[in-house]
Amino acid sequence: MEWIAIVMFVAVVVVLLAGFPVAFSLGGTALIFAGIGTLVGVFDASFLGTMPNRVFGIMSNETLMAVPLFVFMGVTLERAQIAEDLLDNMSSLFGRLGGGLGISVTLVGMLLAASTGIVGATVVTMGLLSLPTMLRRGYDPKVATGTICASGTLGQIIPPSIILVLLGDVLSSAYSQSQLDRGIFSPDTVSVGDLFAGALIPGLGLVLLYVLYLVGLAIVKPATMPAAHEAADAAPRASLGQILLALSAPLILILAVLGSIMAGLATPTEAAGVGAVGALVLALGRGQFSLKRLVDVMRSTVRVSSMVFLILIGASIFSLVFRGYGGDHLVQALLLSLPGGHIAAMFIVMLLMFLLGFVLDFIEITFVVVPIVGPILLSMGIDPVWLGIMIAINLQTSFLTPPFGFALFYLRGVAPDSVATGDIYRGVMPFVVIQIVALVLLSLWPELATWLPDVIYGP
Repeated sequence: MEWIAIVMFVAVVVVLLAGFPVAFSLGGTALIFAGIGTLVGVFDASFLGTMPNRVFGIMSNETLMAVPLFVFMGVTLERAQIAEDLLDNMSSLFGRLGGGLGISVTLVGMLLAASTGIVGATVVTMGLLSLPTMLRRGYDPKVATGTICASGTLGQIIPPSIILVLLGDVLSSAYSQSQLDRGIFSPDTVSVGDLFAGALIPGLGLVLLYVLYLVGLAIVKPATMPAAHEAADAAPRASLGQILLALSAPLILILAVLGSIMAGLATPTEAAGVGAVGALVLALGRGQFSLKRLVDVMRSTVRVSSMVFLILIGASIFSLVFRGYGGDHLVQALLLSLPGGHIAAMFIVMLLMFLLGFVLDFIEITFVVVPIVGPILLSMGIDPVWLGIMIAINLQTSFLTPPFGFALFYLRGVAPDSVATGDIYRGVMPFVVIQIVALVLLSLWPELATWLPDVIYGP
């Protein structure tokens, strides 16, 4: 009856595409299949008896406590309008160069990614702040929208990223399970800190590739990215003090969060607490953060965190029923039977996640797909840190790819009517190619992801 598990997976995707809430779609579909299977005698209802322990484990998981803290940090920085100061000062620094405004947007997107880790918020913020300015300064709409979408999705890969926190928890369980399946009863562990360290070089490498592309485009097609020196609204050149002041807030916060993790001074959850308090201090220091805004931040944090944990509980029910039908054994048999061994299996899984990224959010993919395929891939000897970074970049690529990429929908929602949807689609395609190049480079040289964690934490 293993094929029933595959039918259930397809049914969940159909229900999600119909627009039903994610958490209830996952749990509800699984319970319906479990109920029908129990009535006809093909499903053992005792599997559901372990569900209370799973829910308790989720709610008491110390790693997952970092999620609401990082969400609070990101929403606080967004509402404190720190992005506006960053963009103004970076534009005054680079904007008078050909392509300088595009480079400024990319660098600000990088800093916001490292400060907030929330993709949707970054794309919307950058779209509202920078797109009108870029269009006024004569930028080709395709170049402007592509740059904003690409820089906005850097929050997927540059730590502290919420997806890396969630992936770290899921991959830790999958890695332990894969080792136990191989008879290793003193398993090694993989942590969120490992993924944060592993993502630094690939994430900064992506930023470098974006900037090199924009510089090259400014040289080859200067009309698409004109300099701002003749623009009427060109920002006056900022002083060194102004630039350092604007950069100091996010940089101090980033160093406090990532530095405390990588120096071994704090766990990711503790560092998230440092980041949340630091973001609140920075917001209060600006003098523009009222009690009303604080209440809005707390409400947004509760909404996002509740969504994450409800999806996780629904995904846990789905995973339980999927395993109860033997779906994990079927997927394992299919992947192991592929010619080409772990390389073919990895390619198929990456392709599946890429396609699912068109219709499912990264949280759903992390909680539904990774627990199924993760133990199988890791049992083939694949490094868990490399696997996590590959998944993160792959999903980032999927969110950029027309016609279904989530980042495109976020930007379309805030872009003026004068910007055609086709311009957004065409504008992101060079960045999609860059993402694919990054995936190929990372697949050829896994050390790009594994070297820094080995240096910091030891092999």
